Amino acid sequence: MTPVRRVEGRAYPWGAKNVDTDVIIPAHWLKTISRAGLGRGAFETVRAQPGNIFDDARYAGSPILIAGDNFGCGSSREHAAWALTDLGVTAVIAPSYSDIFSGNAVKNGIVPVVLPQEAIDRLIEVAKTDEVTVDLETMTVTTPFQDRFEFTLDPFRRQCLMEGLDEVGLTLARDTAISKYESAAAAERPWLSTEKMHAGVAV
Repeated sequence: MTPVRRVEGRAYPWGAKNVDTDVIIPAHWLKTISRAGLGRGAFETVRAQPGNIFDDARYAGSPILIAGDNFGCGSSREHAAWALTDLGVTAVIAPSYSDIFSGNAVKNGIVPVVLPQEAIDRLIEVAKTDEVTVDLETMTVTTPFQDRFEFTLDPFRRQCLMEGLDEVGLTLARDTAISKYESAAAAERPWLSTEKMHAGVAV
């Protein structure tokens, strides 16, 4: 997973509330186990509407999505986070999220920023013409107009994002400690040694 410390650029000034995972990525896209290409299906029903924000050239490739309350509600499909990542989104700013989506977002390198509705309204206006910056170092969202909104994030999730650690990365980072524990366990309980069991050695 790529470390995320600062996300800067244009933002989709959407603001829609109660966006469920079926809107983020429709069910018929769930047949794949690959993350690649899911961006094509992201917000498919919204993009079917003329003049939709996701096909507006002004916001093409925007790394930030500004949404409304309860973003990511519905099913637990991780494909929703995959689709956003493949679309190029690295941060979502909303007043609230479903717990499962928020967890999936962090595991896939997406920063789930929580800000009050007044801040969302202001950022939507700014995003129509200018860039927005999400900074995990200072835990702020800023604009070129001196707007500065502070947000909070679970320290462990923040660390994972900034160091680019998903669950696999966290496990690999503890490889030395895990190997030391396994060696000690094998010495203390040799009858559980998988090597001896596979070799047919009686202990």
